[in-house]
Amino acid sequence: PPKPIDKPLRIPIQDVYSITGVGTVPVGRVETGVLKTGDTVVFEPSGKTGEVKSIEMHHEPIPKAEPGDNIGFNVRGIAKNEIKRGDVAGLPNAPPTVVSEFTARIAVLQHPTAIAAGYTPVFHVHTAQVACQITEIINKLDPKTGAVLEDHPQFIKRGDMATIKVRPTKPLVIEKVSDIPQLARFAIRDMGMTIAAGVCIDVVKAK
Repeated sequence: PPKPIDKPLRIPIQDVYSITGVGTVPVGRVETGVLKTGDTVVFEPSGKTGEVKSIEMHHEPIPKAEPGDNIGFNVRGIAKNEIKRGDVAGLPNAPPTVVSEFTARIAVLQHPTAIAAGYTPVFHVHTAQVACQITEIINKLDPKTGAVLEDHPQFIKRGDMATIKVRPTKPLVIEKVSDIPQLARFAIRDMGMTIAAGVCIDVVKAK
């Protein structure tokens, strides 16, 4: 498939290094869009902005980075402690979406009992790991057809597919699957296992 270079830039940050004589160097994989030397980038949810001085891949300088590239890029104007793993870099004209709430479709893979509203497991979205509360189970779906089986069920369990409302306990970047599918997918983990997998279908922006 063609690389999603026409979509807005999204680079989930894996690590941030401070290199003597160079400065702050975030490391991550370009999921969508293109990053070029000289670009101004914004990191969300940290809200920090800086200028890209150089880009490296496999210890070689490159003028631009495209989807699939694992890169380190030197950013001027940002201290190492101002950004962190789980931040997403984008361009200021189409910044990463920080949500206060989102709607998702999930498939429950395993759970010892049942999942009800109020459950607050850890959502793994790109490089972020954030505890999120399932505030509402909107409906239960037929896993084969996607048809609604039941509205507002009390709980869902292993093997069920459902639409849920989710409220992160702290700022989180996630995108709608219709906009940027690469940043819409997530796993829900609890008790040392993957409870569910899902995609974000709608967002309420935090700002």
